Amino acid sequence: MNEVLRVINKSFGTYNVKGLYIEPTYWQAAAIVILLFLLVFTMARLRFLYLHWHLDKNTISLFFFWGFFLALILEGFLIVSGRTFLTEILGWKNPPKPIARTLELGREKLVNVLGVDEEIPNANANEKRTYESVIGEYENLQDKEKEMVKKYFCEP
Repeated sequence: MNEVLRVINKSFGTYNVKGLYIEPTYWQAAAIVILLFLLVFTMARLRFLYLHWHLDKNTISLFFFWGFFLALILEGFLIVSGRTFLTEILGWKNPPKPIARTLELGREKLVNVLGVDEEIPNANANEKRTYESVIGEYENLQDKEKEMVKKYFCEP
């Protein structure tokens, strides 16, 4: 099982997109492909409903269903990238306590489903890293961990 998780969490390259370095993993790529399929499927279904459109009770309920489905797909894209709709699109830096707790529970559930052992705390995820802080953290590592870091960065 650990071998499968290691392969799924392995990165398949680093890409520079207008100065932003992206390092996708295999599970992120698979999730994006599935979400794109669902997005295309949803758009095709909405197009079909618009072409044969007449306003009745069934059509309104279908619009709610497909709208909810589309919102779930878009939220899936944001969750894969480590964000949520409420905090990213609306620009909430400090959401109210009930919403913040709900978002934390969702993040915890995602971590449990993906099988990740460690998660970056929110306080550490937002602070900028400097050269000195990275060197300081490297010097605090154990010898075995230092060798792993050297192997990761220095060997092709």
